[in-house]
Amino acid sequence: MYIYNVTTNIDDLVHDKWIKWMQEEHIPAMMATGKFSAAKMCRVLVTEEMGGKTYSVQYTAASKEMLELYYKEDAPRLRQEGLKLFADKMIAFRTELEVISEQ
Repeated sequence: MYIYNVTTNIDDLVHDKWIKWMQEEHIPAMMATGKFSAAKMCRVLVTEEMGGKTYSVQYTAASKEMLELYYKEDAPRLRQEGLKLFADKMIAFRTELEVISEQ
């Protein structure tokens, strides 16, 4: 199992709009790709020098192949939508995690 983690710092000026968009549009669109079995949105509990608030959204994929399919078939379009709405108000980075064990 793999976790596709997207960590985003969002400017306070658009925070509420971004949260609503994430919960009502972006995360449902990610899940609708069929590449992920679950999504978890978490607030990162650190104070950033640059300001804003930071969130981690973790999408669970059954395999590396499913994640690669997402990158090929869906990522450009879904990333573009966020950039169109929040380009200069957010900074995001992505991390892939391989789940070794769960207890």
